[in-house]
Amino acid sequence: MSEDPLLYKVALSMIPGIGGVLARTLVSSVGSVEGIFREPERALMKIPGIGEVNARRIREASSLVRAEEELKFASKRGIRLFFYLDEGYPHRFLSCDDAPILFYYLGHADLDAQKIISIVGTRHATDYGRQMCDELLQGLAGRGYDLVVVSGLAYGIDIQAHRSALKYRIPTVGVLGHGLDRMYPGEHARTAEAMLEQGGLLTDFPSKTKIDPPNFIRRNRLIAGLGDVTVVVESGVKGGALITADIAGSYNREVCAFPGRALDFYSKGCNYLIKKNLAVMIENAEDLEYALGWDPPQEKPQPLQQLLFTELTDEEKKIAGLLSREEKTHIDLLALTLKWPVRLVSALLLDMECKGITLSLPGNHYRLK
Repeated sequence: MSEDPLLYKVALSMIPGIGGVLARTLVSSVGSVEGIFREPERALMKIPGIGEVNARRIREASSLVRAEEELKFASKRGIRLFFYLDEGYPHRFLSCDDAPILFYYLGHADLDAQKIISIVGTRHATDYGRQMCDELLQGLAGRGYDLVVVSGLAYGIDIQAHRSALKYRIPTVGVLGHGLDRMYPGEHARTAEAMLEQGGLLTDFPSKTKIDPPNFIRRNRLIAGLGDVTVVVESGVKGGALITADIAGSYNREVCAFPGRALDFYSKGCNYLIKKNLAVMIENAEDLEYALGWDPPQEKPQPLQQLLFTELTDEEKKIAGLLSREEKTHIDLLALTLKWPVRLVSALLLDMECKGITLSLPGNHYRLK
């Protein structure tokens, strides 16, 4: 049997009947993870909450054999393991009493990013829900935040959140209700693969874990615990999204929800959260920023000369050169000076305005921004 300290950490997480709270009690009482497996059964029985059955399970040490197999699997796949006493354990989890004592992570996203948003919702997302989710992330994408988006890789809002994050180049982490040896649902495997390049996959379940509905409820605490805020996009009056929102509230994390029409089934859960003051109503990224007190990083403006040479065509540079000489210039004067058709100058000015180089003024006058 290996003497790798990580072996005992994995084994502790695999003992039946020993959850996060009892595991922490064991470590605190015994003094070390390794010592738990060497402690006499009688001594273990005296630890609060352990009892005869759990003490016997610990001494059987069958979890050590299973843990050794898991470590080999993790090493082969490049999976990182995080134990709650380790330095790299995400700081947001530390304030959650039922956070996993150990979890498995595959990917590159920073789990201690400055800002993390958890997005949840119904598996039966409507066009409205998908649109709200997409527009929220589009609005946050260009703000300069050190941002990570977390969701559960399920059908509906979850997968929309991941795909929109990928589209707008925001790192995104999927929290799984099973081990990293499989992907459920299988239809999301390609998205999950893309997330490994721009995010990651996380679970507290070892490999060979069966696909079991209660596991997906259990994983919701990780989704809530990782985020500064849980955003509910669409939800019925019951379901995993409301469970996650409730858990987030118990962690003293912010909860936000998009409102919907009173008679829409998959807006009833969001409307309930808002009505009961369990969530802040938001309609866009600006509302989320206001609710959380986020101030976008101040970007240093690029000098005009740098913009001219990096973003403008030769024709646009000529127009910019003329505009730089005056406070404002009429489009007809630009066309006359350049000896170009007015329609061409108008089209170029429109492109330059879209690039943030020029401003149109009343009376067909233009100036540099």
